[in-house]
Amino acid sequence: MAQFDVHRNTGKLSDDIPYVVLVQSSLYDSYRRRVVVPLVRKSALGKISNPRFNPPFKIENIQVVLHPLEVVSVPNEQLGEFVASLSQEGSRIIDALDELLTQAWG
Repeated sequence: MAQFDVHRNTGKLSDDIPYVVLVQSSLYDSYRRRVVVPLVRKSALGKISNPRFNPPFKIENIQVVLHPLEVVSVPNEQLGEFVASLSQEGSRIIDALDELLTQAWG
């Protein structure tokens, strides 16, 4: 498992959230959990008002959108099968997380 790997979502909401992307640094690979962000079907999310916060991606010909507000930690054994890597899009994912965590609101 590597940062920005995309895994199939094995949870109950897999129709609307077919994938999750691993965002956790490899510095924490020894832990038994991984921090992931859902990749939601664009059709299920509706209008995107801030593409920096919700960047779109295409995985297995499915249009999905990163949904940082739903970030979660899951046990390693609950991660579904590896599907793709978004390592080339890592800066867009980090920008979205930065948008979530920044103190620039005021």
